[in-house]
This record gives sequence, C-alpha cells and structure tokens, in this order.
Amino acid sequence: MKNFYHVDASSLDEAVKLLQKYGATAAVIGGGTEKLTGMKEYNQPAAAQTQYVINLKTVTPALNTITTDSAGLHVGPLATLTDIANSATVNQSWPALAQAAQSVATPNIRNIGTIGGNICADVFCWYFRWEHNQFNCLRKGGNVCFAVAGNNVNHSIFGGPKGCYAVHPSDTAVALCTLGASVVTTQRTIPISQFFSALSPGNVLKPDEIIKDIVVPTPPSGSKQVFMKYKHRVGFDFSWSSVGLLITPATGAVNSAKIWLGGVAPGGPVEVTAAESALQGQTISTSVAATVADAALTDASPMTMNHFKVALAKGMVRKALLS
Repeated sequence: MKNFYHVDASSLDEAVKLLQKYGATAAVIGGGTEKLTGMKEYNQPAAAQTQYVINLKTVTPALNTITTDSAGLHVGPLATLTDIANSATVNQSWPALAQAAQSVATPNIRNIGTIGGNICADVFCWYFRWEHNQFNCLRKGGNVCFAVAGNNVNHSIFGGPKGCYAVHPSDTAVALCTLGASVVTTQRTIPISQFFSALSPGNVLKPDEIIKDIVVPTPPSGSKQVFMKYKHRVGFDFSWSSVGLLITPATGAVNSAKIWLGGVAPGGPVEVTAAESALQGQTISTSVAATVADAALTDASPMTMNHFKVALAKGMVRKALLS
C-alpha cells in the first residue's frame, strides 16, 4: 500500500481547510472500508492517488448522531450502517432506510462503514476498480467504456449517459431517494435525488465540501414503505437490482407513490415515474403489481450480458408492492 499522511481533524472547519490546503491529493475518511480498499489496490491513476487522509471521526461535535426534530430524521454522515439498522427510531418511522442499511455487505463492514461513505462511494465496475489501474476507462479520462464490449453483467440497463454504463453500489441511496432526503454539506443543501453524478467521483460534492448531516422528512401519515434487494451472493454483494417503495395510504387506492430502483441505472438510483403513474389511484393486487412492474422497465435497454436484469427488476417491483 502506498504511504500516506493521516491527519485527525478536530472540527469540520479544520477538515475543510485541510482539503483546501492539500487539494486533489487529500480525501476525508470515516469508516474507510471503501477508501482504503481503493488505495490498497492502486485502482486510480497515479495523479489521483490519495496522499493525505483526513480523519473525520475526531471531529467535534461528533458526526455520528441519529436524532429527530420537526424537520424529520437527522443522520450524521459517520453514523454506522449497523447503528442505523438497529435504531428503534429509524425502524419505527423510516423502516426502508433501516432495511437498506441492514442489506449492505457483511456485519463487520456494517459495524465500521458509515452512511456518508455509502452514498459517496464511486460506482461499481470491475474495469473502473481493477487494481493497478489496468483499464484507463472513460470514467478515468480515457476514451473507452470497456464494459460495452466486455463483461457487463453488473452494468446499467437504462443506457449510459456520457458513455459510462457503471451503476452505483449504494443501497442506502435508494432508500434515501425514495424517502425524499437531503444532504446538508458545509456549503449547501442538496436533494439526494440530485446528489449523484454520471461520471467520477460519482457525486456532485466539490473538492472542499463535506457532508455534515442527512435529513429525511417524516413520511406522510398513513403511508407504508419498504426496501428490497437482490444480490448474487446472499451473504454479501452489491445489488443486481433493488427497489425502494413509499405509498400513501397503506391500504385502499393509492394516492401517491415513490418508486426508485438501484443497481440498474448509470451513476445512481433512478426514479421510475411511469410506474408511479401506473399505480396512482389503483388498489394493489397481483395484476396491478404486474402492470406497474412492466411500466417501471418500459425504458430499459439492456446490454449484451444483462438482459436478465429486466425481469429481475420487474420481479423486485412486484414483490415490493405485494409486500
């Protein structure tokens, strides 16, 4: 592993100043399960290798709290996935987020990994992440998306804006989009639906911008929500297809619905508005669930090796609705 400098920041202001001082050679770290893996594998070009790691776990006040107020749920970016999955508060009113956090990776990773790191992870693509930067792909400034003619099993079935077909690995992102969350940074507030980017680094954060809070509004009274995920290996893996669903009311004809899919679209979760419209005014049944699922994948355009994702995603939507 390449040598690097580790700096404990005592405050967010200090962390921001350190980012400004060291520029592109610096990165903040929480749990480190994502960042340190990439550094060990040298999967970025030499000029993009991190030289200064700025530790946020030492920031005061702590960034790992889970609280509520009139604005809804506040989740600190350093709250671990285990803390979120086990939180009675989250499970009571925001269960889709708890379900998403519980679905990530393995217990050991959930004990260390943070929600901030989960939504800030870059895309999952073996060409992009291949150790020693073997593939200088489009996302790294090259001219080729190797997945187009290569192994694209894990890639987008909704096209590839700017030529990159890689999907985002975050499960909590799907739940947060479904629940209408916002990301509060040291500079601004960003709706989570506008947080992700089609090209690296996978989000719209500026080089000296740090997440300090994630705000999730209280769901409408009488609503119901769920997050579900399908992964290749049951014990751990990134999602092949996931779905976040929020409907109001919980029984009878649906007045409003939010349906987001993960693992199938380039750069981040995707809202399937055609499916939401198809569900409007309907009472959930087997036939309605099938119709809505078909609508969700109307615009799908699978690649050479991932046609199965279309049927899989439809099945996930049906299962979520009937649950």
